[in-house]
Amino acid sequence: MPSPLDLADLPFLREALLELVLLAVTGGVLGAWIVLRRLAFFSHAAGSATFPGLVAADASGVTPMIAGVAVALGYAGAVQRTASAGGTSARSDGAARDHGEATALLLVAALATGVILASDVFESGAVVDRLLFGTLLGLDTADVVLSAAVAVLAVAGALALGRTWSAGGFDPDGARSLGLSTARADLLLLALVAVAAVAAIPAVGALLVTAIYVLPAAAARMLTGSIRGLVACALALALAEGVAGLYLAYWLDVPAGPPVAVLGALVCLTVAAATQHRRPA
Repeated sequence: MPSPLDLADLPFLREALLELVLLAVTGGVLGAWIVLRRLAFFSHAAGSATFPGLVAADASGVTPMIAGVAVALGYAGAVQRTASAGGTSARSDGAARDHGEATALLLVAALATGVILASDVFESGAVVDRLLFGTLLGLDTADVVLSAAVAVLAVAGALALGRTWSAGGFDPDGARSLGLSTARADLLLLALVAVAAVAAIPAVGALLVTAIYVLPAAAARMLTGSIRGLVACALALALAEGVAGLYLAYWLDVPAGPPVAVLGALVCLTVAAATQHRRPA
């Protein structure tokens, strides 16, 4: 069994640890709004939808993260436009359903395109596994810088728009009567979640973005009743699960994404079981 101190002593693990700390900050802040606004499916889909862009970028020599951010922002805009064109309800649950339908429609198209590009056009090999499940050895300075930038944007966005995001989620009509621009704020939230999903891909992979951004916040929501408490608890859980998952990945010689995802799921299930008695019958 390796020493936990290796996480700080070995350069590639130290960089991976810093990456997961930055993702935990983003996950703590954005994860609260992802759970409250029912955007869990969108956060998963935003990472997976970048798959064709990342495959094409890797094969053509373009920086994958730049291509991923561009595709993710386009995907967020397309989901918002498709949901609006479908007549999004003014109620928060109606908005969640419309976003879910638009997300599913565009996700299927993106994944199908990615499979075609990876198998028939560019004949990608190991790059597919790296994009889908992440890797400990694939992180570089650009990945860490992107994660740091997204963490700063997430904190700034929550401070500037948190009131609007809350109002738009719980009382859209009241938010509009107060003169709050919920449509623009919602688009910015989708864009932030999409870019955050891209930032998590090198560490946990496109298919396991929810391990960082949804599972900790879902568990935290069962433990606290305030937004500040939700953010703080989600951040703490994301950080703990990330560090423990990184250690397990190093010990078992596997990508970091699966251990982080398994730990997140176990914590969420444990919290759900422990708090079951508090729920009304």
